[in-house]
Amino acid sequence: MHEITLCQQTIETVEQFARANGARAITDVWLRVGAFSCVEPAAMDFCFELVCRETLADGCKLHLELQTAHCFCNHCQKEVELLSSMVKVCPHCGSHDLNIDADNDVTIERIEII
Repeated sequence: MHEITLCQQTIETVEQFARANGARAITDVWLRVGAFSCVEPAAMDFCFELVCRETLADGCKLHLELQTAHCFCNHCQKEVELLSSMVKVCPHCGSHDLNIDADNDVTIERIEII
């Protein structure tokens, strides 16, 4: 489960920012989750709540923006959306000749502090 590590790294980063700006608390964190990041949202929620305990982010709300994998099939010339990084096949024609626009990153988009 890599969600716990992602959450720990996120809290370390936002706490550093919050402390540098004289914050008393972190109330909200927004993360953009890449389509191929293999992050399970329920596990992320659970781990985030766990790592926030006894930090400036204790009680903080996590907001996840889950990205999708947008692709263009060079064979049938259609735009498609992949559901998994493990299956890179056009659902219309079966071609593997896809231009894929997706990432595997988890990015801190925004935080709110008091």
